[in-house]
Formats: sequence, C-alpha cells, structure tokens
Amino acid sequence: MELKKMKGFFLGISISVIVLASAFGGALADRLFGIKPLDYVSKKASKSLNLGGRSNSVIEQKLLNEESVVVDVAENVSPSVVTVSIQSQKRRILEFNPFGGFSSRIEGGIPQDIGSGFVVSEDGLIVTNKHVVSEASASYKVITKDGKEYDVKKISRDPSNDLAILKIDVGGLKKVDLGDSGNLKVGQFVIAIGTALGEFRHTVTTGVISGLGRGIEAGNPFEGYVEKLDDVIQTDAAINPGNSGGPLLNSAGQVIGVNVAVAQQAQNIGFALPVNVLKDALNTFNKTGSFAAKPFLGVEYQMISQQSAILNDIPQGAYVMNVVSGSPAEKAGIKQDDIIVKIDGESVKDDKNGLAGILSKKTAGQEVEIEMWRDGSTSKLKVTLSESSN
Repeated sequence: MELKKMKGFFLGISISVIVLASAFGGALADRLFGIKPLDYVSKKASKSLNLGGRSNSVIEQKLLNEESVVVDVAENVSPSVVTVSIQSQKRRILEFNPFGGFSSRIEGGIPQDIGSGFVVSEDGLIVTNKHVVSEASASYKVITKDGKEYDVKKISRDPSNDLAILKIDVGGLKKVDLGDSGNLKVGQFVIAIGTALGEFRHTVTTGVISGLGRGIEAGNPFEGYVEKLDDVIQTDAAINPGNSGGPLLNSAGQVIGVNVAVAQQAQNIGFALPVNVLKDALNTFNKTGSFAAKPFLGVEYQMISQQSAILNDIPQGAYVMNVVSGSPAEKAGIKQDDIIVKIDGESVKDDKNGLAGILSKKTAGQEVEIEMWRDGSTSKLKVTLSESSN
C-alpha cells in the first residue's frame, strides 16, 4: 500500500510540473516573441477546416457581396416593375345542383392581379406576356410599386412570341436596362421580380440559369395553330403564376429575359424568353407602331421523328392531323393525313424546330412551295400564307 501511495504522489507531482511548464512556456513565448500557442493551434485547426483553401472571412465577404447585389438590384429595378390587373365583365353562371334545380353565381367584375410587366419607355410603354392580356373583352390596369393605378389605353400583341406592349398615359417613368441574352452561361446568377401567385407584389427571388436553348410547346390546337417557343431560358429562380411578364435579371440589374412559363408537374423549373427576342420585336414596334404579322398556314400537326418514319416506312415531316376551315392550307388542297416534308426546298424535321421553325422565317402574304407526301407519292403545291389572328 505504501508503494502505491508513493507512485500516486510522484505521478501527481509530474502532472503538476508539466502543466506549470506549459503555462510558463506559453507566457514566456507570449512575452518574448508575441506568440500565443493556443492561438497558433486555433489558426492551424481553422486553416485545416477551410474549403478550397479559402478563409472564413473570404467566404463571409463573398456571401455579403451576393446579398448586396440582390439588395441593390431589387432597389434599383423594382420601381420599373409593375403589376397587371384584369377586370372582366360581370356574368351570371348557372350551375346544376345535384340535389335538385339550378343555382347561379356572379363571376367577374372584380379587379384581380394576374401578371407582371416592366417599363421599357419613360412615356408609358410596358412589356408583359401576351397570355397575361389575352382576354380581349376585359379591361386592364397597371399598378406601379408606389401603388398608383393606370388604365391600359392600348394593347399590342406580338403574334410571333408570347409578348405584348401595354400603353398607359403617364410620363417620367423609370425604364429598365435591357441586357444581352446572346452570351448567357449555365450557372449564371439571376434575379426575378414579379407579382407571385397574383397576390404578392414585387416578390424578389434568386437562382441560376439551369439550361439554355430549351423548347416549349405553345398554342391552342382548337384554334388551329401549334407553335414552339425556341431557345428559351430555363431557371430555378422561383417563378410562379403571376410572375409571367416580369423581368429576369442578371447581377448588374439588366433584363436578360421575360418570365413566361412554369413547368407543369415540376418544382423550381421556370422559363423566360431571351431579351434579344424582345429587343428585335421592340425595334419593329418602334418603327411601325405594331408587331410583324405572324404567317398562318392553318394546320394542326404532329412532327414525325426519324425513328418513327423508319419504323412506319413513311417520310419524316409534319403529319397533318386537321386542316382549319377557310385557311390557306385548305384553299391550297392540303388534307388530313398528308405529311408536309419540305417548304421552299427546306426539309421539315424535328431537329430543325419542325414546321413552326420554318414558318417563323416566312412573312404573311408570302407564297411558298410545299412538298407533301400522300398515299405513297409526293407532290408540290403553292400556298399563300395569311396573317395569324392569334
């Protein structure tokens, strides 16, 4: 027992000496050389935890810079972003009551925020989506960030793109700065501003460009046309119904796109028309006072892929599902089940944006030569394209 006590005593003395020596050594190093051992160890540990060799201060500074960019863009551009409101005519709707008889309700007549837009000229020109102001019998208003409301006096709809120009009687508005969508990169930081869900005005969201050159099917087959919006911008910035027509911005606060659609049955996928499309349309509008008329053929169609063409021993092209009554296609003799294979010698193929891509390069009133396949043989005919009413 005495031996164990002696060992415990000497062990305690040894530990005490080590602790005192460490403290004295640290204090002496601090006094003589300005070195604090614990600080040195802390710095080494901190350095070993840094990602990519970056210090915590660098990371914090980067986050602060990103926040500052968003705040600056929101403050500078929000005065140029507007809410578009609709007031449709009142109408009585009859509904069948399963428990007997009919009931009625009044629909319309109440202003409702339905979309967004942005100022492109100080004298009251507003850009939005065509589908936001598609109801011709309704009246529309524009609400600025300061809550002022202005009646829309005139609407010019672009038949070639989902764009529209609204005219309000006011001057001195702050217009946006239109950027360039020709050099965008996937991963580029973007900011969206708009009236989210038709309820929350001037909502600001951020994200990145998720993809470029996407294609969106658009149109109404019941009205005799199907079109494809090509080269649209895909983004994960939160875009909701109500954001349509609002600006997609880069970190410099320049408009690089017009928010146009949300992918159905998907989350965090939105689309915007490239601003260069808008700039071309605005150039035409400023010169002529209207948009260029969209050429109209008058067929409902479905593209036949190369694989489908080989499997079914038919040519690749646009399969005509229906011909619109009174259309240029009907007048020229195009029929259901025909396959349009060439227009003015250019092959109609899905990888070249199909029939819509070729027609988009034509003009209303232009005569074109169509080569089509019917019952195993090909023939050619002339068609004069008309103006689309859509």
